Amino acid sequence: MQMASWQLWRRMPRSEPGGGGGMRSWQTAYLKLHEYEKAISDCEWALKCNKNCLKAYFLMGKAHLALQHFSECRQCYEKMLQIDPQKENLFKECMEQARLEEQRLREEQRAQSELQAGSVAALSIQELLQRISSPGHDLPYYTGAISLLAAAVSTALPRKSRSLPGCGPAELVCALAGSGQTFFRTNNGFSILSSEAVRGAFCAESKSPAEEELCVSLLLLWQAACAGNEENQRVLLAQPEVGAQLPELLSRGTAQIQREALALISLYSEHEGGRRLLGRLDLSRWLQILMAFVKCTDARAESAMNILSDLSGEERFQAQCRATFSTAVSPLFTQLLVCARQVSARQVPWAALARALAVLGRLCADVGLRAQLAQSRECWQAGLELLAGCPDASPGYQHCVFALLGLMMNLLLESNGTIQDFAVPISGRCLALLSHQDGRIVTRATGVLSRVLPASPSAVQEVVRAGVVKKMLKFLKAGGQLTSSYAIKTLSVCTKSSRRAQEELLKGDKRFQVLLGLLHSADELTVGNAAFCLSQCLLLPGAASSLLGSGVVQLLLRHAGGDAARSSVQQNSAIALGRLCVAEPRHMHQLRKLNGLAILNSSMKYVQSS
Repeated sequence: MQMASWQLWRRMPRSEPGGGGGMRSWQTAYLKLHEYEKAISDCEWALKCNKNCLKAYFLMGKAHLALQHFSECRQCYEKMLQIDPQKENLFKECMEQARLEEQRLREEQRAQSELQAGSVAALSIQELLQRISSPGHDLPYYTGAISLLAAAVSTALPRKSRSLPGCGPAELVCALAGSGQTFFRTNNGFSILSSEAVRGAFCAESKSPAEEELCVSLLLLWQAACAGNEENQRVLLAQPEVGAQLPELLSRGTAQIQREALALISLYSEHEGGRRLLGRLDLSRWLQILMAFVKCTDARAESAMNILSDLSGEERFQAQCRATFSTAVSPLFTQLLVCARQVSARQVPWAALARALAVLGRLCADVGLRAQLAQSRECWQAGLELLAGCPDASPGYQHCVFALLGLMMNLLLESNGTIQDFAVPISGRCLALLSHQDGRIVTRATGVLSRVLPASPSAVQEVVRAGVVKKMLKFLKAGGQLTSSYAIKTLSVCTKSSRRAQEELLKGDKRFQVLLGLLHSADELTVGNAAFCLSQCLLLPGAASSLLGSGVVQLLLRHAGGDAARSSVQQNSAIALGRLCVAEPRHMHQLRKLNGLAILNSSMKYVQSS
């Protein structure tokens, strides 16, 4: 039997974690049949044949976990990671499962001890669950019983149990709350929807006042049962009706139902395990539904934005959002921006809108979502109108401007016809913001300029005529690493296609002291752009002569022959060095003294092609 299973093992595909595509082996069969000791024995035989068999350790860890051998389980997973460090994500997932299972066992053992000791809370929970399961009562009866049950689940342990050994204040609170939650779970509390009356009220499409009250009490019960309890959270979402009804409650429920549904979802979204559980649901509508809460003027808006902020970094959530993003989310977002310009500034929920903008900016890290939103002409137009200004220039509006600029920066990672069409008005709005009193807004406006200008020569000519070179030089002289990186990038774009920009840079930066200073930067992107700007300005008469005695040859030579990770550093430095020596032969003498002719000769291909 063991030899046969090992032969099956070796024939298995290699796509699965640990080396196996379909998990078709005697070991997995034993696991499915709950014959865990046989699975362990078979894995041990496999390890005798191959001591580095990942799958054997993986399956043996699963078997030990099922037997509640937590120490042996962890040893198997640690050995798996030692063999293949690239399995770190799988290792973490397995270790988390072991942690949760061990925690669940401790909770249930503690709850059982309390029950045997005559815990009032346990007896109350049992009695109330029995009452709720009995048919034939009106809705207020079930609502009252559910409310009492929520209170019982939250009830602390008796006073004599407060002196738990080794528990600090925080741990004691968890212990006190956890017993009621565990009593609820172990007494099949999550099967409460098996009651026809309760399920009918919870799932009703159009709820009566009595059904609404019962639904609220049910949501409050689940909050009490799931707060800080990952096992209860898992069991709750395993109920099919819950996952199906949550979006309906959010989109069509009363304000009270929505508040409690948001509070329940927040219990999940605020930690990684809960977000993973939510990711198993169909979340394709959630972005649209939660974004709509921006229009609310109460706590629902903040709760919804907190949930979205938590979910926005999850790949599964991003993937599920793609299906409805262009047809539902993008139009809704545009509508929110338009409404913000049409109503009184005091009526706009600026804080929630700023959070929504930040969430979309984060979601646009996903290439698919970013490409969809970047194509929306309506979105760009609405954003430009919002940047046009607010009557009272409130702090909330400024937060929105900051978030909107961040979103624009993400969208400008794309290149399409829509961006080209809007490049001139976008650059004009950003140029106007360069005099803003908020330095963060100035930095982001400069960042948007650095990304939008390459899309349009017309935009470059417009901003150069409006004095952008002088502005960028001012920022570079003032310092600030992030602003400087955006400013030098903007200058590199302008000097590439505008002789006027080259002339203004030569005039404004005497002997190129600012550019030479940037060539000493530790940031390679800044160095590459500074070298590019310098090379463009060296096309002007007299520019190379102004650098005599400046040490620029040695500086450019070091970068041209260096080992920077960005090839643009070597390339742009080599071009600048070649143009320098061609325009002013006296620099060639310095180059010979530094034995740099070989580097210059190797860089001639860059000079000729430029």
